[in-house]
Amino acid sequence: MLIVRNEEDFAEKSTFTFTYAKIVFFAVTVMLVMFVGSLFLVNTLLKQWFDPRYAQAESNRKLIELSLVVDSLEKRVEQEKVFINSFQTIVKGDTLTDTESYYLANTKGKAIAPNEVKTTGISEVDAQFRQEFEEEGVEMLTVSSTATGSQLDEIFFFAPLSGIISATYNPRIEHYGVDVVSKKNEPIKSVADGSVIMSSWTQDAGYVIAIQHRSNVISIYKHNSSLLKKEGEFVNAGDVIAIIGNTGELTSGPHLHFELWYNGNPVNPEEFVSF
Repeated sequence: MLIVRNEEDFAEKSTFTFTYAKIVFFAVTVMLVMFVGSLFLVNTLLKQWFDPRYAQAESNRKLIELSLVVDSLEKRVEQEKVFINSFQTIVKGDTLTDTESYYLANTKGKAIAPNEVKTTGISEVDAQFRQEFEEEGVEMLTVSSTATGSQLDEIFFFAPLSGIISATYNPRIEHYGVDVVSKKNEPIKSVADGSVIMSSWTQDAGYVIAIQHRSNVISIYKHNSSLLKKEGEFVNAGDVIAIIGNTGELTSGPHLHFELWYNGNPVNPEEFVSF
């Protein structure tokens, strides 16, 4: 029995009566709660300290995650290599092999193998439609690139140089960029942050440099007198990458031929860059 008394007059305030059954029940309850709590902590918070298998299991899990990441990165690197090599081939004026064309089609989600499309046995109407489609391919490409190019409005592009546009964008005559005339030895600047994917000489365009930007955007600078950046280098927007020139066979005077490509299609640079 437990009696609680007043400190001043020792008057009895309350009385608590205990029995052996109550004491045993209280003790068992406390021990059960402590046991359950300890078991929970050992299997959760304290598992990494007391369970020797935890470290091994955690290491195996991280190794599996890293292996998956490495595999995906290897595939991505291979796709980027094929894309860059194919893009350099197109810029240099060469033709793609069947293997490269097939690979590029698959990486864009179009599972069309080389020579898979059959033209034999089609009707006269289908043949005429196919001929009209091939003849108007450039025009349709322009419409498509303009529609998707609206997403480029979110990217701010610096002007590669200040000058006068002597020839505008015209895909009908395969002129996929603009020609900008400026002062002699004027520096050419990168229009945005990115990595140099091409910096070399071509017979038609002379010294050419191409930069891969975010959102699958590529900018190309042709007919330079010299190149100041190498392949693989990262450049910031506004960095000097080349000097204006008159190199290559397809030029009639010192100028910059500037192209802007989005998702593999050319777009009109004047819609996004203020020269």
